Amino acid sequence: MTSLKTMQSLNFVWILLLAFMVSMMGCSKPVEKTEDIRPVRVQKLAANEADIVAEFPGDVRARVESKLGFRVGGKIISRKVNLGDTVRRGEILMALDPQDLKLAQAQANAGLQSAKSAYDLAESELRRYEDLREKNFVSQAILDAKVTAFRSTKAAYDQASAAYRGQSNQAGYATLVADVDGVVTALDAEVGQVVIAGSPVVSVAQTTDKEIVIAIPEDQVDTLRRVTDIRVRIWANPKDSIPGQLRELSPIADAGTRTYAAKIAIPSASPEVRLGMTAHVVFATKPMNSMISVPLTAIFQEKGQSAVWAVENGIVRRKPVQVDGTSGDNILLAGGVAAGQTIVTAGVNSLKEGQKVRILGDEPLMQAKKPVTAPGVAK
Repeated sequence: MTSLKTMQSLNFVWILLLAFMVSMMGCSKPVEKTEDIRPVRVQKLAANEADIVAEFPGDVRARVESKLGFRVGGKIISRKVNLGDTVRRGEILMALDPQDLKLAQAQANAGLQSAKSAYDLAESELRRYEDLREKNFVSQAILDAKVTAFRSTKAAYDQASAAYRGQSNQAGYATLVADVDGVVTALDAEVGQVVIAGSPVVSVAQTTDKEIVIAIPEDQVDTLRRVTDIRVRIWANPKDSIPGQLRELSPIADAGTRTYAAKIAIPSASPEVRLGMTAHVVFATKPMNSMISVPLTAIFQEKGQSAVWAVENGIVRRKPVQVDGTSGDNILLAGGVAAGQTIVTAGVNSLKEGQKVRILGDEPLMQAKKPVTAPGVAK
């Protein structure tokens, strides 16, 4: 009986605890849902008349660079220049062993002297037989034979003379000389090497005319072809701006890079601009129509389309745009937005369509609360 009363007492206690918990849950306030409002930075758009600027790296090269070689074959016995040396026109660059060429020249000279002796003898005999013919001591047939012999020896003499001059030129070709003022840019042969006629052994670049060689992407070729304001800056002296001219634009793209080689002439370059230096070529042109300039951070890609977030009544809307070029660190837009609209310039990748945003810098100042004075405490 005592056990039954104890169990009834425990059940009563549990019922009281359960009722107390239910009453406490009913008195608690519901959890308020917080709205996701992202802070962003914005910019109000305005029409821009800035230049469309494109910049490409390149290097300084000579407009004319010749690969020189010997006109005759032989063994190189001396090299007078080193890589990077400045040479003058007529200066000796390399020399071949001239022994065989001198022997051939001596042989040609001997043949010339023999032909000269035969020619002189035939000429004297012809003069003598002409005198005899005038005195009717010889027949006309004999005189005609002497004339024929004279002409034959004269032709042989002319042939030997031409052979000697040609062999003398061959002997002179044993020395390779610079045909222009320039700088040695390559050495393709060394002392002791046997070379054939015409094989390049030295490269000489003219230093009078220089140009910058750059690579232009295929989507900018047509635009930059019409640009006349071209400026060149050398990395070693970036403060100086050199005017440039588009001298040559390749009609065929490079098979590997799919870019087009362009050569920018710099006729007013100073001697301090040396071959091989790094340069930057800047193309600047006015846009045909007014464009909108936006920071690079305002552009994002979605499904292969460039777009920006426009702020309308505190929410963002996706606006596809057409990119037309660059202006310094900004992007020029040809369509998709209009002047006067407000776009997001920071935090674009964390937004979604229709999301509410809070513009940084537009928050109202919070008013300071009055201090609460406890009862009985003097103010």
